[in-house]
Amino acid sequence: MGAYFDAHMTSVVKVIIPAFNEQNGVGNVIRDIPKDIISEVIVVNNASTDETETVATEAGATVLKEDTKGYGRACLKGIEYVKSSVDKVDIIVFIDADYSDYPEEMTELIKPIVEDKADLVIGSRALGNLERGAMTPQQLFGNWLATTLLKLFYGVKFTDLGPFRAIRYDTLMALEMQDKTYGWTVEMQLKAAKQHFKCIEVPVAYRKRIGFSKISGTVKGTIMAGYKIIWTIFKYL
Repeated sequence: MGAYFDAHMTSVVKVIIPAFNEQNGVGNVIRDIPKDIISEVIVVNNASTDETETVATEAGATVLKEDTKGYGRACLKGIEYVKSSVDKVDIIVFIDADYSDYPEEMTELIKPIVEDKADLVIGSRALGNLERGAMTPQQLFGNWLATTLLKLFYGVKFTDLGPFRAIRYDTLMALEMQDKTYGWTVEMQLKAAKQHFKCIEVPVAYRKRIGFSKISGTVKGTIMAGYKIIWTIFKYL
């Protein structure tokens, strides 16, 4: 795969990693990213109280601070940084900091965009190798419900709202992303569908995360995330 990108890829790719108290996972994520296809790794330290920032810096990432909690808010902070950069950017990759995804699969997410076959590529855990116990029953049900509603109301077929995704930079700008919390991923997918961008999924592997999930690991987090995702789907009808 590396030879493919050496020969064909001239795209500038940057990675945005939102991170809240992920000192045990973020360094692994950064180190496993295939550096030969990435120009910059950006970690957004989202009000962490542990050593996330130190670990990310030592691993070689550009670290930004977003002191107000919120997954979408952290992603927006990363986008603001990219927009303010003088560098040309073609593709943005989003990946979580908990080491549940396999960063080395990033080449598979980027490839359809490089080949002009897609504007948005979702890494689907449902289509890939999902480690037993890596997703809770409520996560699996929530994914099924959300993707079913997306198909019903927006006419687009997804199997996952997976956070591991690649998007053409111009497409990302056109979506005018707004959500600051749990509705971020589904907002991106439904807006891309509404604007008739080319969206595809590629199978990705998924393992048990390092550390404790701040969302699916609590009843409150699960309920709030589920509510926000469903609310976002109906908001844009």
